[in-house]
Amino acid sequence: MYQHIAPRIENVSRRAVLRGLGITAGLVLAAPVMSRRSIAAYATGAGNMPHGTVNDPRVFVAIAPDGIVTIIAHRAEMGTGVRTSLPMIVADEMDADWDRVRVRQAPGDEVKYGNQDTDGSRSTRHYLMPMRQIGAAARMMLEAAAATRWNVPVSEVKAVNHEVVHTGTGRKLGYGELAIDAAKQPVAAVADLRLKDPKDFRYIGKGRVSIVDLHDITTGKAMYGSDTRLPGLKYAVIARPPVVGGKLVSFDAEGALKVSGVEKVIEVQGWPWPSKFQPLGGVAVIARNTGAAIMGREALKIVWDDGPNANYDSVSYRAELEDAARKPGLVVRNNGDPEAALKSADKVVVGEYYIPHLAHVSMESPVATARVTGDKAEVWAPVQSAGGTREDVAKTLGIPIENVTINVTLLGGGFGRKSKCDFALEAVLISKAIGAPVKVQWTREDDIRHDFAHTVSVERIEAGLDKSGKVIAWRHRSVAPTIGSTFSAGATHELPFERGMGLVDLPFDIPNIRCENPEATAHTRIGWFRAVSNIPHAFAIQTMVAEIAQQTGRDPKEMLLELIGPARIVDVASSVKEPWNYGEPLDSYPIDAGRLRRVVELVAEKGNWGRSVPKGHGLGIAAHRSFVSYIATIVEVAVDDKGKLTIPRVDTAIDCGTFVNPERIQSQIEGAAIMGLSLAKYGELTFKNGRAVQGNFDDFPLVRIDEAPLVTNVYIVPAGPDVPPSGVGEPGVPPFAPALCNAIFAATGKRIRSLPIGKQLEGA
Repeated sequence: MYQHIAPRIENVSRRAVLRGLGITAGLVLAAPVMSRRSIAAYATGAGNMPHGTVNDPRVFVAIAPDGIVTIIAHRAEMGTGVRTSLPMIVADEMDADWDRVRVRQAPGDEVKYGNQDTDGSRSTRHYLMPMRQIGAAARMMLEAAAATRWNVPVSEVKAVNHEVVHTGTGRKLGYGELAIDAAKQPVAAVADLRLKDPKDFRYIGKGRVSIVDLHDITTGKAMYGSDTRLPGLKYAVIARPPVVGGKLVSFDAEGALKVSGVEKVIEVQGWPWPSKFQPLGGVAVIARNTGAAIMGREALKIVWDDGPNANYDSVSYRAELEDAARKPGLVVRNNGDPEAALKSADKVVVGEYYIPHLAHVSMESPVATARVTGDKAEVWAPVQSAGGTREDVAKTLGIPIENVTINVTLLGGGFGRKSKCDFALEAVLISKAIGAPVKVQWTREDDIRHDFAHTVSVERIEAGLDKSGKVIAWRHRSVAPTIGSTFSAGATHELPFERGMGLVDLPFDIPNIRCENPEATAHTRIGWFRAVSNIPHAFAIQTMVAEIAQQTGRDPKEMLLELIGPARIVDVASSVKEPWNYGEPLDSYPIDAGRLRRVVELVAEKGNWGRSVPKGHGLGIAAHRSFVSYIATIVEVAVDDKGKLTIPRVDTAIDCGTFVNPERIQSQIEGAAIMGLSLAKYGELTFKNGRAVQGNFDDFPLVRIDEAPLVTNVYIVPAGPDVPPSGVGEPGVPPFAPALCNAIFAATGKRIRSLPIGKQLEGA
């Protein structure tokens, strides 16, 4: 049974928090209690993140005289529950009554709030301790205020469920009654904070709190990006270059201006490719409503110069990648002598795997509303990186960053797409040009055809076996255009963080391992995507494991456990060129083969691996380490004589260390199963003549409710007292596709090495 409250969710500044609560006197805590030293002590790695930033989160807590506690959520909410989980941590340490807590959304301001990039499955692992410290500081200030009023030692008082109690006499004071006095108390130094004993947690890890947005979402009151309305608002859509790197030559707006409701047509500035998240440019149609703007865009006559990527073709490019995968590439990991071991092997199993470009297709396509007046700009948008958006808006407009306000709305899905703020930059550019507030709405076709696509990939693995069937050599070549190509020209190798996502950090107990990364040139925008490069790497590796099992007559689960080897800490740093560990220190987040074994064994036990299944059914298993979590999945499939695929059951075990909200973990894994199935079954973004071929759900479909897994079971491994938190939002995706395809092989005998499955099951 989950508790439910329906707090008001708003975008506010610090000043607005105080004004909105009517607080003239009370406790307002802006506690910068998380120093780099304390981060390092807790071993979250937040001071050594991929972007190289040092975070000093400042989370605001306000207590009104009526006892209502308001907690600011500084991360974006897109279904992960972060807008609930992080404030819930603060409330637990404060010993606040959750029914008397309200949550408000922070604007973009990384000076106050620390890093606001809601990506990388790192919100809880980087902010569990900062939120606990902020809550503990507030609790101690309340206790000190009560002790002072009663003239007793602070050791005799204790905060209990929104009140401070004097243990000797039973006297009580509510948080609201103490707010004014508590505000006068000093904030304790980090070293002096008294954190709760985990056994006393009321909410953390208990699963009794539903998301704070639930009521508004289910009743239609939740505010998404598209819901923003401002006085005098104009509406715009943009015709963008159909080929990345292309540019506008000329346009004729006569037809567009004849459409009822269309008011203006202007050119939108574009930046030469590659240009990070700057707009592609094009022609904007501004109207009194979005429908008129779309009709006006359809009436435009535009001449484009398609530029250097005009000949990009997915079929020929796949052949290029396959050719590169069959030749030596940049060596990024080497253990032993793989070449000699492969030559002397009794048998070599070769697998070549292909995953196409993928589009994000979040249910809410990109949208942003902007109002630019003079040297000030305000934006309302569903962005994953409020602080980063603020910085980019300031740079694009050439105005001081303190003059930019970013209001974060609820995100209707993100998956990494909304970490890129090009749509917000378009809105501020148009607003400045027309001197009015404007909403820029992307259609579904805009979303798919102008996406920062997930990379296309060819993965080639050669496994050498001795006479007993033991794997003695492993060579993996990964060929994929890199996300680095979005930031700099000439980037042709996967970056260390991409290689560190399941390629060079392979935790297998094989004496001779070589990982290579041949060159691949990008011809479209590449961006991070839920789970990023873990998707192709896990698909190839976990499918290969099953192929080796089949060719040696072994059980796939036993083969997987043999390759993982005994419980141990895997040292890859000494053999890897530029090792990367999701920005975390290896000493506190090591590659732990024992934890990977444990999730495999747990899911096998709970999922009843090896159970008898009906004819046409099959079981597949896969496991993977990503975002410093460990996860294993079993998929049961049923394939009829016409090749129709159904998923009766999915079982997943996850070890994510210390966890906060088990309800959201279950939700994330269930969602990952649906997304994983969608990508594996249908996901394919292709290009011809430089243009994206797909444009809507008719040619880039998602699974419907009748195709979703009938049952999804989730098993969370309990964490030890010293195990830090790790990622949850993304790890569920990578093992799904290989487990699915391994199950299809078990059911039909048909091995699938390229995605999407598409028509490959016909006749199975």
